[in-house]
Amino acid sequence: MADSDTIITLVGSRLANEGMSFTFIGETPDCDKCNLKSTCMNLEKGRIYTITNVRNATVHDCVVHDGGVIAVDVIIAPVTCSMDSRKAVEGAKTQYESPVCDEIECGMYDMCHPKGVKKGDKYTIAQVIGNMDEECILGYSLKKVELAI
Repeated sequence: MADSDTIITLVGSRLANEGMSFTFIGETPDCDKCNLKSTCMNLEKGRIYTITNVRNATVHDCVVHDGGVIAVDVIIAPVTCSMDSRKAVEGAKTQYESPVCDEIECGMYDMCHPKGVKKGDKYTIAQVIGNMDEECILGYSLKKVELAI
């Protein structure tokens, strides 16, 4: 991962552990008056991030996080999901497309409609992990892959 892919942000001090992943849910009304808002709110809502480095032990006051916030480096986390077998080629660049499916009771639904993936984003297939854990009930031929932005 290149340094240019790293984002400096602030997270709750209790959550600031290297390797920890989180979904950025956006700001609360309490954030409006905070002087650090631009540093905390520099992430994309709905995206999953992984902390790669805790910058220092300086804890800044925060009305949202009771233990304050601390500076960290984050990257957009890789996403494990399903993909059409014919398109699952390691190293290929792609735009993720969920299979056309509304079978929300299916055990693979979350793999076919992964959190953190934004429609229209371009991804690299970092790894073809292998076959899915179950067969698709609609008959799609799917592979499990890891996508990196």
